[in-house]
Amino acid sequence: MIRVVAVSPGSIGAELGIVPGTEVMSVNGRNLGDFLDWEFLTAEDQFVLLARQPGGEMVEFDVERPEGMPMGVRLEPPHIRRCANHCDFCFVEGLPEGLREALYVRDDDYRLSFRYGNFATLTNLKKKDIDRILEYRLSPLYVSVHATDPVIRRRLLRNPRAPEVLPQLTSFAEGGIRFHTQIVLQPGVNDGPVLERSLDDLYGLGDAVLSVAIVPVGLTAHSDHDATRQPVAAECRAAAAIAHRFADRALKERGIRWVHGSDELYLVAGLELPPASWYEEFDQVENGVGSVRYLEKKILEAPEGRPDLSGRRVGVLTGTAMARLMPEVLKSLARLTGGSFELVVLENDLFGPSVTTAALLPGRAFRRALEGRTDLDLALLPAEAVNDDGLFLDDMSFADVAAASPMETRLSHHFTDALFETAGV
Repeated sequence: MIRVVAVSPGSIGAELGIVPGTEVMSVNGRNLGDFLDWEFLTAEDQFVLLARQPGGEMVEFDVERPEGMPMGVRLEPPHIRRCANHCDFCFVEGLPEGLREALYVRDDDYRLSFRYGNFATLTNLKKKDIDRILEYRLSPLYVSVHATDPVIRRRLLRNPRAPEVLPQLTSFAEGGIRFHTQIVLQPGVNDGPVLERSLDDLYGLGDAVLSVAIVPVGLTAHSDHDATRQPVAAECRAAAAIAHRFADRALKERGIRWVHGSDELYLVAGLELPPASWYEEFDQVENGVGSVRYLEKKILEAPEGRPDLSGRRVGVLTGTAMARLMPEVLKSLARLTGGSFELVVLENDLFGPSVTTAALLPGRAFRRALEGRTDLDLALLPAEAVNDDGLFLDDMSFADVAAASPMETRLSHHFTDALFETAGV
């Protein structure tokens, strides 16, 4: 049973008489447990839906659904599958006290992996979960592999019961499931020969593994620094060299580079970022892989009708990771728009200076940076720093930051959404 929380006017659900509070019970006799059951079982052209109305009345609907037409029903969020691992580099364990409760939930849910691209370890799957993944063809999944050596992986996950990942992936691959994978690099544990073995094993799974990202472990000021540490430049250079060897092999044999280091890996290593073509489809850009080149690509592909920002002063706020890389991006924006762009680099005072990504900056940092800035006409803030409710990690809202700023303030994913596709400034 799943409870309905909203119904779109004029939708199939509204025409049936489904209202908020309705409990959808089964489809064609199969019980509904979450949004996946609902979406897959109601995808047929015809089906029988059993529901309980808010007043308690049981109703059976014979539904005829034209192909492609949505039901227009929004369901309550599912209960999140919690993580059974205890990784030394777990970001949740590195959170300070006093943040909103939802941030302390350590999720490891294959459903969120399929729906939102969240990375999951697949260590908490039961047989019914495996059967469901195969039946519903939940592909691609985003999998945190970290290491294919079972002993090393269990050490990384701090989970002695973690199943071996290669047999899991092999079984799913035989069922038609594909994966985007990541290896969070913990120095002295899964780098060097262990990294090479992991990549070799994953490469051996063929086209089932769509991509591999190598991401250096990130720690906050509140993490357990006695348990692990962040890699240094030489370690990141060595990991990048391994990645490039496998990328060259994959390009020669399969026509894709397949494995990519995150931007942070290159930054720490002191290496130049690869060109945009290296990242192909930018499959893991939300994992920090190719973020800078993606921005440049979006700017170059910007639609016609680019705004004339001549005489306008635009502040671009970001984290310290982008301090060295963003100036070239802003030069491109200046050439295309005629505007004057200033990079405003913020240090993270919530998680500590070792956390350099813009997505994890608190609202108070943006508010403080913009107070009294009468020399700017517009400020662009990273959209990934707020959640769907417009809240930063410290619960300050974007609306509050904008109201306190002397200039117009906008959220932006890639500049073109806030500049080129918005009329005027």
